[in-house]
Amino acid sequence: MLRAGIVGLPNVGKSTLFNALTAQQAALAANYPFATIEPNVGVVPVPDERLEPLAKIVKTGTIVPATVEFVDIAGLVRGASKGEGLGNQFLANIRETDAVIQVVRCFEDEQVVHVEGSVNPGRDIETIQIELALADLATVERRRERAQKTAKSGDKAARAEIDVADKLLAVLSEGRPARTVELDEQERAIARNLFLLTMKPTIYAANVDEATLSGPDSNPHVVAVRQLAAAEGAECVPICAQLEAELVALAPEDRKGYLAELGVTSSGVDELIRSAYRLLGLMSFLTAGEKEVRAWTIPRGTRAPQAAGTIHTDIERGFIRAEVVKYEDLLRAGSYAAAREQGLLRLEGKDYVMQEGDVVHFRFNV
Repeated sequence: MLRAGIVGLPNVGKSTLFNALTAQQAALAANYPFATIEPNVGVVPVPDERLEPLAKIVKTGTIVPATVEFVDIAGLVRGASKGEGLGNQFLANIRETDAVIQVVRCFEDEQVVHVEGSVNPGRDIETIQIELALADLATVERRRERAQKTAKSGDKAARAEIDVADKLLAVLSEGRPARTVELDEQERAIARNLFLLTMKPTIYAANVDEATLSGPDSNPHVVAVRQLAAAEGAECVPICAQLEAELVALAPEDRKGYLAELGVTSSGVDELIRSAYRLLGLMSFLTAGEKEVRAWTIPRGTRAPQAAGTIHTDIERGFIRAEVVKYEDLLRAGSYAAAREQGLLRLEGKDYVMQEGDVVHFRFNV
């Protein structure tokens, strides 16, 4: 499951967004499975319009979408890495996330006090980056000290870890993110084991008011965030957290209608999820039968046996063949039988690379 950590300064709309996400779970409970793991963790279904038509074809009432886990962190403030505020209590929760979503305030409202006294996305982003970099700095320093002790005995792995730590420390000490450090594949593997906050892919959620949602680029704050995101290879998604909180009270069709009236095609939450998938190189394949229709998340480039392993390790171990049909082909054919008769269903072996939207049945023998 994709895990995304939400960070931001107090009063930027982070809590409103997270509350909208967790409320969305309850709103979707009639149609989708959901879970609240901890008070600061919410699991939200990935939007996938293919599931319902597929369920009608195989005549099942059970739909299980892929899910994204959102981990909330208390509003960070200057000095959080040194114990100021509550932010440092939650930093451990985000270390094992796959991506970071930084909520940045891009709206003016005199009724909502900004912790720094004014709305300035560049300053806010820098504040968060510095605090996360300082937290990472402490992590790397501790790991380097341990590796140094082990390296005295001639341990080559410890020596390699020290070399990577030195490269990371040089950048982190300047308040810059670890993901900007140039590392080769072997060094990157070592760095990943440190679970650094600033090594993670980042999405900037530019929190705007409802009035500018349909034309966010007219908002100078959003433009500033886009420029900063582009400079570091990150993504920027305009979102109205307040609107997201209101949308959860509406039925799915009513949501679409409301968004259309605002000149928006999809919700910000949906765009955040899609952005995370793009950033992390993820995709979905589908399984469909009388029992259920389900979406499974895998990295792009995954071969058929490993995709089967996401369902169950026994299926990967005993993999024989994958029966594959494209979703669009199955939809046009109207049934598995018709797809088979039309030659649309293929048998693929162990070297087959899964494609987005493959509908698959795995043959295996254990």
